[in-house]
Amino acid sequence: MQRWIWRQEWPALRDIQERSIPLLMHGEDDVVIAAATAGGKTEAALLPLFSRVHRTKADGPGFDLLYVSPLRALINDQMRRLRELCEEIGLPAYPWHGDVSAAVKTKARKNPRGILLITPESLEAMFVLRGLEIPRLFGKLDCIVIDELHALLDSERGVHVRSLLCRLESATKRRIRRVGLSATLGDMALTRHYVRPEAPDAVSVLESTADGAELRLLLRGYRAARNGARSKTEDGETGDAAGMRSVDAAITANLFGTLRGATNLLFAGSRQRVETFSDLLRRSSERERLPNEFFPHHANLSREHRTFVEARLKAGKAPTTAVCTSTLELGIDIGDVACVAHVGAPPSVASLRQRLGRSGRRGQPAVLRMYETERGIDANTHPVDALRLRLVRSIAMVDLLLERWCERPRPDALHLSTLVHQVLSVIAERGGIRAPQLFEVLCGRGPFRRVDKALFGRLLRRMGDPEVALIEQSPDGTLLLGREGERIVEHYSFYAVFETPEEYRVTFDGRPLGTIPITVPLAPEMTIVFSGRRWSVVAVHDREKVVLVKPSTGGRPPPFGGDFGVIDDRIVRRMRAVLERNDTPRYLDAAAAELLEEGRAAYRQLGLAHRRIVDLGEGHYLLATWDGTVRTVTLALALRSHGLRVTAYDGFLDVEDRMEDGSLLRVLNLLASEPPPDGADLAADAAVLETEKFHRYLSRDLLIQDAVSSKLTPSAVPEMAQQLLKES
Repeated sequence: MQRWIWRQEWPALRDIQERSIPLLMHGEDDVVIAAATAGGKTEAALLPLFSRVHRTKADGPGFDLLYVSPLRALINDQMRRLRELCEEIGLPAYPWHGDVSAAVKTKARKNPRGILLITPESLEAMFVLRGLEIPRLFGKLDCIVIDELHALLDSERGVHVRSLLCRLESATKRRIRRVGLSATLGDMALTRHYVRPEAPDAVSVLESTADGAELRLLLRGYRAARNGARSKTEDGETGDAAGMRSVDAAITANLFGTLRGATNLLFAGSRQRVETFSDLLRRSSERERLPNEFFPHHANLSREHRTFVEARLKAGKAPTTAVCTSTLELGIDIGDVACVAHVGAPPSVASLRQRLGRSGRRGQPAVLRMYETERGIDANTHPVDALRLRLVRSIAMVDLLLERWCERPRPDALHLSTLVHQVLSVIAERGGIRAPQLFEVLCGRGPFRRVDKALFGRLLRRMGDPEVALIEQSPDGTLLLGREGERIVEHYSFYAVFETPEEYRVTFDGRPLGTIPITVPLAPEMTIVFSGRRWSVVAVHDREKVVLVKPSTGGRPPPFGGDFGVIDDRIVRRMRAVLERNDTPRYLDAAAAELLEEGRAAYRQLGLAHRRIVDLGEGHYLLATWDGTVRTVTLALALRSHGLRVTAYDGFLDVEDRMEDGSLLRVLNLLASEPPPDGADLAADAAVLETEKFHRYLSRDLLIQDAVSSKLTPSAVPEMAQQLLKES
């Protein structure tokens, strides 16, 4: 191994790699290794673990190391990096995912040893299809390495991985050491808890002390002309849409001039925006009679096309810019990237950190170019529009990025959709199991510890309902797969607990407007921002995935809150701090600085520095919660339950109060003085509750309970109402 390292011509090991050697070679503790993207985490874990395995040479069949990665492409990349080293020390390495040939998998199964690199979905398939082989395949496992830990945590997929780890220990009847590889986060306690929930304090953390790359940052601002937002141009396009199209052209011109000739990543947001900018940039190349360097990359494209783009990036022989969604966010090696560009604010600080880590390798500065658009202002402008919250949100996210903060998942979520999946999987693995044993595997020792026996029983009864038919019970009490359960488990799509967020078709007067993903509870009379204007929800047809809308009155909508993402409380509170400051960040261009000053002027004009309730006239009130999506939506549902019409934005509520008795203040006083509202009552008002893959099999009451645990915070309502009244 030392000879191999010497041949790589490394001048030295990185600090994280030096420090990991004694801990992993001679210790038995679970470990988290944290460093920035391309910070040497993989080598820090695998080099000493390979040495340990080579030295101990445990007898008998079975893999020595298990490497779990969320991406097939990352496994392929690791195989390319490790193949020579594994051959050098005589340690077999086997990739295992959907694209690996049956011959390679058969060879691994017949003589299991060395390291197995596998996706969570393929490990799930192994449990379902070869459950009886699990003890033989993994009986002598020395360690499990979980890569991209920061991208998992308590997401659906993260809970799935935790369940698989617990089931491995249950099948082999022993504790197996865990090593997590994570980006450097502000709060490593969360990662400790993920790696070993029952003993987080015993998890050792190695965090890189190396300074990050120099960061070069520019945020450009753009103003979309109104041009008569409600009028039509000659080609039938609304003036507002024409203004946005003009801005897209201006952004494209800057992107073309600055990115051409280098290797870059351009994160454009939705699949539609990716295709829009890919097309605009390609057409720019054609006009200049230059070869195209700009290629789209998103999940709906073929695997062959995505592989082509990834290979072209990694080869680095021709200038290439991948215009992508989040598909290139995780750690697949695509070589050195000169610049990361971002159109619009990223979905989270964690995503921004991960994406920025693609740039600034091999001693080069990391370069981040951000492009943010605000609409022009006219008489119909909603007051919040003037606050320039898209731009302010980007500034707040950069602030928090520089402070090394990122979002925390909600630790109290029930994850009932994933639990349904795991119930089916364990029954398939074992050919049948009694309910008490199943509860112990998944909830007692597994990750679903917030699910008590009573709730678990309700879930099993629902799954056994003849209308659902996922499971059935034999006369001796053994749980077996039911008719529908067998059909689901036998299909290859079963192995993933997640699916691409299902989008709802938005239609007005029988005419389709497009599609939106549903990430927060949606109910009739709520307002959504879509296609540049405000729409009131008429009805939601959950089974057909259709949202019926009609044009909403009350002026133009604020753009903030129209991204259908879940924004953290701390981001919104930092946005308020940005609006209250007087300094101008040095990384803003002149247009962005001007937009920021406009937002601060509107903040002062609305009096938001000393009040949270603003009377907009004609029965409309603006409530500044200064909280993120979950808390703000919860308060909106609480106000709606008292008969008020409420539109929720991240950090703000638009309340329509047409009654004569001062209903808004009366309702706020009630909410402030009474116990927190029942979460089930609030969620019951929401039409869209099926947001995860196996939600369709849950009863309404179980869906409500799951939504309350992950998407609402009823306990916060009294305090939020009190704060609004205090600063009114």
